[in-house]
Amino acid sequence: MLESVFPNKELTQEQQSVFNQIMEFSQNNLQCGKKGVFQLNGDAGTGKSVILTKLFLEIEKKHQTNNYFLVNHPELLKVYQANAGQFKALRKNRFVRPTSFINTMHKKQQTADIVVIDEAHLLLSESDNYNNFRQKNQLEEIIKLSKIVILVYDQRQVLKLKSYWSQSLLDRIVSEQEVQFGHATLKTQMRMQAPEKVVNWIDNLTTNNKLLSLEDNNDYLTMNTEYDFRVYDDAQKMYQELKKKNNELGECRIVATADYPSTLDGKKHFVNEGEFHLPWDQYNYDQTTWAQKPETINEIGSMYTVQGFDLQYVAVIIGPTVTYAGNSKIEVDPKKYEDREAFKNRHDHDLESLDQIKRELILNSINILLKRGIKGCFIYFHDAEIFENLKNQ
Repeated sequence: MLESVFPNKELTQEQQSVFNQIMEFSQNNLQCGKKGVFQLNGDAGTGKSVILTKLFLEIEKKHQTNNYFLVNHPELLKVYQANAGQFKALRKNRFVRPTSFINTMHKKQQTADIVVIDEAHLLLSESDNYNNFRQKNQLEEIIKLSKIVILVYDQRQVLKLKSYWSQSLLDRIVSEQEVQFGHATLKTQMRMQAPEKVVNWIDNLTTNNKLLSLEDNNDYLTMNTEYDFRVYDDAQKMYQELKKKNNELGECRIVATADYPSTLDGKKHFVNEGEFHLPWDQYNYDQTTWAQKPETINEIGSMYTVQGFDLQYVAVIIGPTVTYAGNSKIEVDPKKYEDREAFKNRHDHDLESLDQIKRELILNSINILLKRGIKGCFIYFHDAEIFENLKNQ
């Protein structure tokens, strides 16, 4: 898991080509004294973070400049800070949250040279007093405070209205700043050791609401591939199988969509599905990430604890928000979604489009959860009609 964002990991040919492109872009713009923004796109698991971490190590080695690495994800930030401690060229205090960077730069009246942003789809796109961010949007502020910005972006990993991004919004912000712009897209799936038909099944579910056919294997539905892909009609059976995999391999975890009540009040809140009964993850104050703690096999993770991470196997509970719509399709009902925080603080969308955006955010969260597993993915749908449709296709 730590290795997935380790700075000296060997790059593939595709990744090395993109790495070289970004390095050349950064050096040329620094030498010319021109502000620049480079956008790296790619689906979950295509190796975007691998490039960024190696890139930042090289930048810190080559340029004696004022550089920062930003990520708006507390669990992922712990990994970057831990990795930084193992390389002399890296300074741990240069790995920070975007709000901390923006507020510190304003307070000291300073600017940065090169700023790298991982998971830029998690940046706030609206002011948020709760998070001490009072400007218009974080990307615009970071560009103003930097010479070069290198950002990773994936439209399908946007999770909240207050950090709602679209490519058109991103393009508008960049164009208004009058900067040099570069971009590249990673296509090859690096995390999941899965054939295209598995990725295609997930993509059809989360982009087209479509259920593609599977094979019946008595206890579960599957695909005839080396990648262990299963759909269960019993969450407890799925969990028992996951625990066996965890005993063999380690770093196997069960996660769920935000369809079950959970409050940050220090108490345990449970997900119940038939005989299955497990608590949500607790807020993690440790430096060790949630997914790396052996005891968390007995908890349920969320997209907020596993986004950006690799797991050996992931088991995903898809809750009441997703139901069978007929004709091998699903439908999504945002009213059943329990993560009310995801839908707070948005004032620039009309009500007609807001419902569709909420559905998009929910499907994004499912896409993120389903693409965590290196060797396998297990799925359970709360709505039994979905399993029946898949079984009878």
